[in-house]
Amino acid sequence: MSGLVVHRIGPVATLQDKGRPGYLKQGLSCGGGADRQALAEGAALLGQDAGLAALEMAGTGGEFEATGDLRIALTGAPMVASIDGAGVAWNASHLLQTGQRLSIGAAKAGVYGYLHLGGGIEAEVFLGARSTHLLAGIGGMVQAGDRLMCGKGAGGPAGLVLDVADRFRGGTVRVVPSVQTELFARDVLDRFVATGFKRGPRANRMGVEMLSDGAGFTAAGQLNILSEMIVPGDIQMTGDGLPFVLLPECQTTGGYPRIATVIPCDLPIVAQAPAGAPIRFEFVTLEKALAAERTYETALKGLRGACRPLIRDVADIGDLLSYQLVSGAISAHWDDHRNEHLDKDEVS
Repeated sequence: MSGLVVHRIGPVATLQDKGRPGYLKQGLSCGGGADRQALAEGAALLGQDAGLAALEMAGTGGEFEATGDLRIALTGAPMVASIDGAGVAWNASHLLQTGQRLSIGAAKAGVYGYLHLGGGIEAEVFLGARSTHLLAGIGGMVQAGDRLMCGKGAGGPAGLVLDVADRFRGGTVRVVPSVQTELFARDVLDRFVATGFKRGPRANRMGVEMLSDGAGFTAAGQLNILSEMIVPGDIQMTGDGLPFVLLPECQTTGGYPRIATVIPCDLPIVAQAPAGAPIRFEFVTLEKALAAERTYETALKGLRGACRPLIRDVADIGDLLSYQLVSGAISAHWDDHRNEHLDKDEVS
């Protein structure tokens, strides 16, 4: 079975898929990829199901060696990548031959980059998923010496590229009212949406800290709020009034007041925002949020059709002579109308 040997790996690299929905009452949050859109993009580039597991790399990648011929795709936060020292495109699928080495460096923007294998990455299925959930102790970090093996159905297309909008430098994030939004005074809510935040240094797969100048954001009676269910996208206000946006591996209950909830299709913007990136929040109606989600889901379904052939540098094509390079060549001595060669005197 084809796969990759991990020779070097960044400090936070885990296997991720869509996670484990449906276990909140058992105390297990969904988990899964921090950037679900990147998972869908990789699946489209390889022509496979978006629920397959991929390698999620936070901040930096690693070095991998192919144990057999296989296909890969690179999505999410753009990172410096090369195969046997030759640079390769991000947001694209590539062929790796036995013994070739794939090197992935630091992120040029964003946080989470993804390495996909044709057929997905094979791993034990637990509660319907292969994803690592560090908070719950399910799975663990990928380490040097590990082998990432391709799953079934590894064959298919490669050499494709996908145009991706930049969601790796922060931006405006749409939110809807949460359970405790009404506990915040009108002037506090107005100040919240008028404030320009920056992603703080405290961030992981559980949540992201938001920093701003000025006073914090407090709710009435916030010390008396009982712990209750929370979900990814909820914006909790800590005791000092700093917002934290919860991500897929958040806890399942909490007692901090929630000023709003980020709509799911905008959550990748928060997850991918590097430290210091600007973030603003914009309240939208539930109707607009649902419309945005429908548009987003339609776009994800159309990703495979949006893939186009990757134009390769001729100097990087080792099997160049195996391609048909002269199809359609025309002889100056051939007359298509007369279907015969012309005499030299007839050629001007």
